[in-house]
Order: sequence, then C-alpha cells, then structure tokens
Amino acid sequence: MITERWTLGGDTSVARIGYGAMRLTGWPKGEPPSRETALAILRRAVELGVNHIDTSHYYARDGIAANELIREALHPYPDDLVIVTKVGALVEGADVARPAADKTGLTPDNLRRGVEANLRSLGLDRLDVVNLRMGDLDRSLTPLAEPLETLLALREEGLIRHLGVSNVTAAEFAQARTIAPIVCVQNLYNLSRREDDALVDACAAAGVAYVPYFPVGGFQPLAAARLDAVAARHGATVSQVALAWLLARSPNILLIPGTGSLAHLEENIAAGALRLTGPDLAELD
Repeated sequence: MITERWTLGGDTSVARIGYGAMRLTGWPKGEPPSRETALAILRRAVELGVNHIDTSHYYARDGIAANELIREALHPYPDDLVIVTKVGALVEGADVARPAADKTGLTPDNLRRGVEANLRSLGLDRLDVVNLRMGDLDRSLTPLAEPLETLLALREEGLIRHLGVSNVTAAEFAQARTIAPIVCVQNLYNLSRREDDALVDACAAAGVAYVPYFPVGGFQPLAAARLDAVAARHGATVSQVALAWLLARSPNILLIPGTGSLAHLEENIAAGALRLTGPDLAELD
C-alpha cells in the first residue's frame, strides 16, 4: 500500500504514486492491453492504494477510450478517488498528427467542449482537476492567459474543482499563478531530463504539486550504468529506482507511471517502499 501523500489545493489528498491511463489505449502509439486486462489494472491500482488517476478524453484510439475504461472499471467511484484530466491543443485524439497550426483545442468553445467531453465520458458532474496543456504551439500566437481564463470561468461555473498547467515554462507557471489558483504542474521530467530542476523547486516553495510525465523515459526507457548499479544493490528494477529517485527528489513530486501490465503496475507501486541511500542519490545525480 502507498502511505506518502500530498494535498492538492489544500483540500484534495492524493497518494504520491498514482496511475496514468494513457497506455491503456495504445494512444498515440503502441499496443494496448486487452479490455479485460485494462479493467483489471484500474481496479488493482485502487486496491493497492492509488487514488490519483491521470487521463484525458483524447486518450482514445481504435474505439478504446481511457475515460470509458475508467468509468466501467471504477464507477461509482470511491469517495477519495481523484481523477485528473487535461484539455489543450488537441480536440480529439486523432488531432495529435495535425500540424501545430491546425490544433484548435485552446479556443474558448473547444476548451468547453473538452471539459464537457471529460465530464460526460467519466460520468461526473465536476472534474477534480483539469490541466491546461499548452503542448507544441507557438506561444507568441497562443499565449497561456486566454485559455486559462476560460478554464477559470468553467471552474466558477462549478464544472472544475482545481486547475493545473502542463508543458509550461517557469515563466508561464509564474504567469498562471497570477490568473488562477494552480494546484499542479505536469511536465516532462526524469533522471535523464532535468531541465525543470528549478521549476520543481519553485513549485515546492509555492506548495504546488509537480507531476512528471514519462517518469521512466516514456517511449525511450531510461538506460544508464549508474541506474543498473543502484538497482542491483537493492534487488530492484531500473524503473523502480527511477521512480524512487523522483520521490526522493522533492516531496511535492507525484508519480503517474502508466502501464498495460498488471505485474508492472505492482512493481511501480512497490517503488514507493524503496529507500535510496545518500550514496545512491549521489551516484544517480
């Protein structure tokens, strides 16, 4: 079971190891697990103490949608389950292949459409957390302020409880906090991608969660001799060491590793019990 927790926005307590649902659909590339396995993974995650599931309405491919799997597996939802969704440049999952200039999800109408699609597919009246994902758009043409103000208005309507931002710079994070209460940042970060070191610390100082996507490398799994050496000393996997390093890096880091394997799910959650030593951390850094 997972014991360490973080409180989002002062009122929403989540376990520090959660689950990312993207891989259940094979989106945007890869082979999904069977439907039966996907449902079993979601149910087992909750049994093991996961109460933070990351998803989006655009995690969908070939008739398989992450939100629909979550609803089938877990609805009616446990009282403490926190489902974090995202909206942004993509309107539908297939839009990922479009050129950046053709991605129109950040308009007010399409942001509302995205929020309503998440509500409908998850069977909810209010979304716990919605991340505004800025993606690969030209920020000079699509600044953060207007879409975030749109989500803030939807929050004031009662459709959203908390707001976060994703794929943002440190300057955009600072700007976002002048517009709306921000409870989390979701950016690319792992042992090999440390560009956000200062942002992790800035979030911690502000009491904001930092949620790294691709925590073990994503489509290019982490590989380094120092990881192998630390893993061997602990009788752990490289992925477990990479996750344990993130947990040790800062108390505001929340993990959402995704997997289409029940065994791998249990390995990921077991990483919460792995305690890296000072020499381990020095070697990994």
